[in-house]
Amino acid sequence: MKLERLRAIAIGVALLLIWELVGRLAGRLLPPPSEILAQYWRDRDVFPAHIWATTRSAAAGFLLGNAAAILAAIAFCRFPLLEQLFRGVNIALFTVPAIVIGPIFVLVFPGDLPQIVLAAVLVYFPTMAAMLVGLNEIDPRLSDLVRIYGGREAALMRFVRLRSSLPSLLAGLKVAASLAVLGAILGEFGSGVRWGLGTFLLGSLSQGDAPRLWSIGLAATGLAMIGYGAFALIGAKTTGATKAVTLANKLPDRLGDRAGRRGGAQRLAILLAAILTPFVLWEALIAATGLSPIIAPGPIETLSYLFVSPDSAAARATLLNAVGETLPIAALGLVSGLAAAFLLASFTVLQPRLARLVLPVALVAQNIPLVALTPIVLLLFGRETLASVFMAVLVVFFPAYVLLSQGFALTPHAARDLVRAYGGGRFKELRLIATPYSISYLFAAAKLVAPQALLGVMVAEWLLSGRGLGNLLNVSRGNLDYDMIWAGAMVSILISVAAYQSVAALERLWR
Repeated sequence: MKLERLRAIAIGVALLLIWELVGRLAGRLLPPPSEILAQYWRDRDVFPAHIWATTRSAAAGFLLGNAAAILAAIAFCRFPLLEQLFRGVNIALFTVPAIVIGPIFVLVFPGDLPQIVLAAVLVYFPTMAAMLVGLNEIDPRLSDLVRIYGGREAALMRFVRLRSSLPSLLAGLKVAASLAVLGAILGEFGSGVRWGLGTFLLGSLSQGDAPRLWSIGLAATGLAMIGYGAFALIGAKTTGATKAVTLANKLPDRLGDRAGRRGGAQRLAILLAAILTPFVLWEALIAATGLSPIIAPGPIETLSYLFVSPDSAAARATLLNAVGETLPIAALGLVSGLAAAFLLASFTVLQPRLARLVLPVALVAQNIPLVALTPIVLLLFGRETLASVFMAVLVVFFPAYVLLSQGFALTPHAARDLVRAYGGGRFKELRLIATPYSISYLFAAAKLVAPQALLGVMVAEWLLSGRGLGNLLNVSRGNLDYDMIWAGAMVSILISVAAYQSVAALERLWR
């Protein structure tokens, strides 16, 4: 163990020295660590306040979002029909681009609440999905034992389900920790707050000061990795769960066996209820908060703005033009990121030693907050369209690579040995065994990252390129065009949900 730690320290020091050397040769694009540390010292009067503001909002959102996620997972496990009814809400919360609802939260909530609520929204789905999988995937023998001794569902939940879900819960909390930091930073965009890494980043982008931009990005990354590392350590100490998990591959469907016994009318009613529930909750939340319909229109008012009002044609044209600029870039980033992830993950089969070296780096990189990459992308690609494509590729690549690597690693060794016994090489093993076996992980990765590709492009459009749907929301916020903000948010969510469901439909056709 000590030898491994010394080796890790030696590798870290070597990488820093290489970075220092390359940074001094590369110029402004890659400042060396010494310049970044000097920048921290020059900004020592403001950096602690910015870091503390983001940490406070992220921590509050992390606690609120995970509390809601744990309660929801228990309720969904206990009442499967409830999970079916809220599936539309869950998918919407998972696929919603965070930069879309950030301006809405700024309109609705005062002070630091936009950052806190956005962080809570982002952490909800990973924790809920992971815990729900853990609650449902229990040893049937333990379930039978509880029932033999007269225990009901409450006893099964207390003595079996909650305990068996702990490794999955800790895996979800690791992912949620980095997402909480991302939500807090995105919530600071346009909120008017003085302190926070998001506010600091917005104010520094126009200056193009490479050491400062890198220092802000590394500070955000450090916050995310502290949270990720803390729960990884807790998992290793309490459950021995050291296996890295990106996100639950799917939501368990305990009604699947009963669905065949339901009539067509009942299945249709459940489907319609799941579709309508998000819109009903949208209207209910606006009514509960008592907000003016001018600032917070409901779903009917938003649809009227797009299709009935005198200016609906102009509004639709503006929105469709922005969507037409954003979607092709997001699609290109999605396909390119998935292809790159698949190619690199294939080294798990072709070059296992190399894959073991790359995977830990990818595990770290997938938890870097999206906005922490923005300064790097700006310095490398400027404000052109290529910056948006590269941002989409980055946010797609790392989570997809980790998930695909897990799929390849779980390929049965007996099947691989069979190929080798007949003289097949590693390429044939990859083509005939590993890829077909891991196809479910490929679809899971595509579902996971499809909404993230749209988010990456919109962040780049908001902060860098000044085009597309992200820029439209930014301009609408500045012009106090609340109708366009809500219409853009609704369209963005619908696009993300459609992308998620399209991948799910392709998976069903494949199977």
